Amino acid sequence: MKAVRFHRYGDTDVLAYEDAPRPAPAAGQVLVRVAGSAFNPIDASIRAGNLAEVFPVRFPHVPGVEVAGTVAELGPDVTGWQPGDAVLAYLPMTDDGAAAEYVLAPAETLAAAPRTVPLADAAALPAVGLTAWQALTEVAELTAGQRILVNGAGGAVGGYAVQLAKQLGAEVTATAAARSADRLRSFGADRIIDHIEDPAAVPGAPFDVLLNLVPTTPERNAALVGLVADGGVLVSATTPAQPDPARGVRAAQVFSRSDAAQLADLVGRVDAGTLRIDVAERRPLADTAGVHADYAAGRLPGRTVLIPA
Repeated sequence: MKAVRFHRYGDTDVLAYEDAPRPAPAAGQVLVRVAGSAFNPIDASIRAGNLAEVFPVRFPHVPGVEVAGTVAELGPDVTGWQPGDAVLAYLPMTDDGAAAEYVLAPAETLAAAPRTVPLADAAALPAVGLTAWQALTEVAELTAGQRILVNGAGGAVGGYAVQLAKQLGAEVTATAAARSADRLRSFGADRIIDHIEDPAAVPGAPFDVLLNLVPTTPERNAALVGLVADGGVLVSATTPAQPDPARGVRAAQVFSRSDAAQLADLVGRVDAGTLRIDVAERRPLADTAGVHADYAAGRLPGRTVLIPA
């Protein structure tokens, strides 16, 4: 089969589109024929070696933690799936990933793919959709009637966070560049601001929940905490923030995990028409190195799905 692999940590030039052995499923595994694999920034961080101590990989390594495709083979003792079933998954960080024609997935990570979108596009849901859902429901414990600020809503996680927060009954303020405003408005954002220039003058503040999705400095984090209402919470997917115990303000980070039941719930929302998967572009698997380079240069227009030949 064809796969994208890197044989050492490094820049985008370590990514090679090459022949690789087609894997065979062991007990508890499913072999998935890949329809699409969504590029995720975590792929670039792992490739560069920035997360080597947290997520060590064996070389050669195939990137790609988000996949959609069809079941090709079942490992011993796997039940509940049949060859030909359309599935998607958030794959383990250290295993070989989905930038290939075939990938092994633990059976417990799989969910049935949505029926209302192209199968390849479904790859743009698993990791980022689960990150948004877990940040809102498990970490922030967002409830109906609360006010939330999604800082950096123009990105993949932010788009899902805006949609899901609205479905949870929150009033949503989003920060994003002008190019994302129409999309976020269609997702249900109540208020969109370009960026936070003066924290003391942010419309809608204070917020019960602030979900921060952009890298920040300690000083900037302190300003963001100031936007949180007494008893509220700042949830960060990037730089950790400090709480404000005097006002009862929590500070927490979200570390997403694969959860097939939650992923199935998100798929149900997609098929019900209440959650939209947004794909900016679809590129050939052979162009994976180019996608990584475009990400490093800030040129990716949004979620990019890599499609095998």
